[in-house]
Amino acid sequence: MKEVCWTVRILVRYVLLQVPGTALLVLILIQLRNRFDLPAWSMWGLVAISVAKDVILFPFVWRAYDWDRQEEAHSMVGRRGIAKERLAPSGYINIRGELWKARVVEGGPPIEKGEAILVEEMRGFTLLVLPYKEESNE
Repeated sequence: MKEVCWTVRILVRYVLLQVPGTALLVLILIQLRNRFDLPAWSMWGLVAISVAKDVILFPFVWRAYDWDRQEEAHSMVGRRGIAKERLAPSGYINIRGELWKARVVEGGPPIEKGEAILVEEMRGFTLLVLPYKEESNE
């Protein structure tokens, strides 16, 4: 699978979406400072911690701000996973360490817990799956 990195556009989008929360924090801290006579360094220290949190989290969350990749919208199609419970016709499956709601493709056989599955289609956040049987070359 091709490794995708963040772009300046994603960084700008992330920063712009963090501005309202930071501005709200500053306004709340100004009100608290006026009401309780807090030192200015404590107010700006909390703002700095908030900004540092956003900087630290960016490498972990930038993919959620990458809205321009339409070709990867259905990237779950073709993936294999494991049924976490019996799918007759729906239940939960595990793919790449993530739990997904799944439904057996119309007319497909029930899938037992622990059985391998293959994702055929996505409908919203529900994956349509079939049992996955590895083909042997014997």
